[in-house]
Amino acid sequence: MIAKKIAIFASGSGSNTQSIIEYFQQKENIEIALIMCNKSNAFVVQRAQKLGVKCIVFNSETFKNNLGFLDILSKYEVNWIVLAGFLLKIPEYIIEDFQGKIINIHPALLPKYGGKGMYGMNVHRSVIENNETESGISIHYVNKNYDEGKMIFQASCAINAGDSPEDLANKIRLLEHQHYPKVIEETIKNSTQ
Repeated sequence: MIAKKIAIFASGSGSNTQSIIEYFQQKENIEIALIMCNKSNAFVVQRAQKLGVKCIVFNSETFKNNLGFLDILSKYEVNWIVLAGFLLKIPEYIIEDFQGKIINIHPALLPKYGGKGMYGMNVHRSVIENNETESGISIHYVNKNYDEGKMIFQASCAINAGDSPEDLANKIRLLEHQHYPKVIEETIKNSTQ
């Protein structure tokens, strides 16, 4: 069986990216082909080097207007795209080219706390300010609207009285690392495409 190849799109520190790479190092049928990053100073770039995974840093113009962007993905024989803390909206040309093959993780229980500007600590602060008793993660397919693609998986955690946004962020990170790599694997394996 030919291995499916994933490109991870990341913008930040890359803890999820590292978790995914380490998980798939032990797998035969799915491999991480490369990391695409839109910020040259993002810590994920250093993580990629340490883990021996090719990392390409691109600018938003190249990304937005497909100035060779699909060519890069094609060169590395990418079949699937996984977003891991990626902050740019995916352009329609990529959504069309990778129809049903782009997976994202969101640090809240969608449809609550989704949409433009709802990422990272912005989400956790909003959840805490609204006195929610639980939060969690949502893993979903990507479509042309922020956080509105078809749901694949959700997991929740309790919010205790006195939890800070940072406390919640730590709980969410644990859920992400526990579930995201496995859900990616199951989704790809169960895909008929």
